[in-house]
Amino acid sequence: MTRDEILTAAAQIFSQKGFHAASMQDIAEAVNLQKASLYHHVSSKQEILLAILDRALDMLIEYIEQVTALDLPPDEKLRKAMEAYLQAMLDHHDLAAVLLLEHRSLEPQYQLRHIPRRDRFERLWRDMIQEGMDQHIFFTPDPALASRYLLGVMNWTITWYRPDGSLSPSALSGQFTDLFLRGLMVRPG
Repeated sequence: MTRDEILTAAAQIFSQKGFHAASMQDIAEAVNLQKASLYHHVSSKQEILLAILDRALDMLIEYIEQVTALDLPPDEKLRKAMEAYLQAMLDHHDLAAVLLLEHRSLEPQYQLRHIPRRDRFERLWRDMIQEGMDQHIFFTPDPALASRYLLGVMNWTITWYRPDGSLSPSALSGQFTDLFLRGLMVRPG
């Protein structure tokens, strides 16, 4: 049994039951361990939650940094980042659900460890919007707030999107992107 297998199982359990309703016994059973043996791999449910949040953010940061490294105009870069983000969230639903819905369950000392990584992720989006402003392609009075709007809209997708629905993740991200970019674009006059 590896720590990664434990985290994968825990993410699925937290996503289905919620952090507070899930128990260490649930996680141990999911990975075929005795509860006491689970503690050889992890020290607490809080540690597991933080590790899942770290895993999710590290994955998302990597995806978005790949896009931000591209030599593209800011609007195309933002379009590709939105598509990558939505696809990652939908492909890794359990991780995304725990990241977006259970982060508030962290105790204060774990929150302090989580916040810098979360801020780094949000900064990637703010910097993309700022780059568009610097090139006079976007206009917004507050790039940080605009990035939070954007993330807020995309984040809630995990609560209602259905893979068997009428929109593919690519089509969905296209609609989000068109709507958002039309609101950010500089208008003549």
